[in-house]
Amino acid sequence: MRQGRGFCTALLDKMETIRVIIVEEQPLFRQGIRATLEQMGDCIIVGDSTDADEVLEIARTENPDVVLLDTSLSSADPLEIARQMRHITTRLAIIMLTPSEDEERLFQSIKVGASAYYTRNITPEELTEAVRKVSVGEYLINDDVLSKPQLASRVLKSFRELAVEEETSPAKDLYSPLSSREVEILDYIARGNSNKEIAKSLKISDQTVKNHITSILKKLSVNDRTAAVVHALRHGWIKMEES
Repeated sequence: MRQGRGFCTALLDKMETIRVIIVEEQPLFRQGIRATLEQMGDCIIVGDSTDADEVLEIARTENPDVVLLDTSLSSADPLEIARQMRHITTRLAIIMLTPSEDEERLFQSIKVGASAYYTRNITPEELTEAVRKVSVGEYLINDDVLSKPQLASRVLKSFRELAVEEETSPAKDLYSPLSSREVEILDYIARGNSNKEIAKSLKISDQTVKNHITSILKKLSVNDRTAAVVHALRHGWIKMEES
């Protein structure tokens, strides 16, 4: 393991920094990630390892904000690492890096709480932007991937089941920032309805539905409809039992 506190600039101690763990098997790609992040100016690499035990120990002791996790690790199960990290620190943002787009990998990444999912053709600019955004709680699962109907349906079904299983959990948030109409619209979205179908059911215009969805995404700081529903299900704002 190479665990370092290499400061990105001489001014790092004067600004709020992003603490990052790199879990990447390919040496060249790992070095590229490190070099990219060290040029950000507000990033500290607090750990760099592919050993599961070492990675989890870093998560326990170094208070990381973000972990970059290789989905094709051969030395350990990356999904299990992600699960255990989420138990250690729920505020940790996980960015999954994958050799190619794969719906099964994406689905499993969402289930373990990943904030972002990218292929290895991500640019340095995209990577630094992603690290900054997820470090403050944004959810960046790619819109173009989640827009696939079958995958979106599978994701929502999984979280509906999770919501039912955890119905009595004290961890649910009692307060929702959404209006009753917005919650109602989210419920329709979760059941697979299009904007036009929602408008027809609620007897409102398509534009009104779009306005509500824009408001929902802004309030929840998410980028797409599916992420909004997942967020609402996780917090217990909508509960839908399977028919």
